[in-house]
Amino acid sequence: MRSIIATALFVASGAAFAGNCPVEMKAIDAKLATKPTIAAADMTKVQTLRADGERFHKEGKHAESMKALGDAKKILGL
Repeated sequence: MRSIIATALFVASGAAFAGNCPVEMKAIDAKLATKPTIAAADMTKVQTLRADGERFHKEGKHAESMKALGDAKKILGL
């Protein structure tokens, strides 16, 4: 019984990550639309992390997606 509950919680947590990825991408996109004044190297890093986050999301790697998107948000000050 415990293994069933643990499995259910694991699946639910994956679904929660999956649902958050698009929200995080949207927040990054909104900030980028304001043309923030950050160093060119930081902008390149943000764009790479944003693209990686979307790719990971599409591959079903939601923890990796959230990590990449979180790192992009930090650089942007979100």
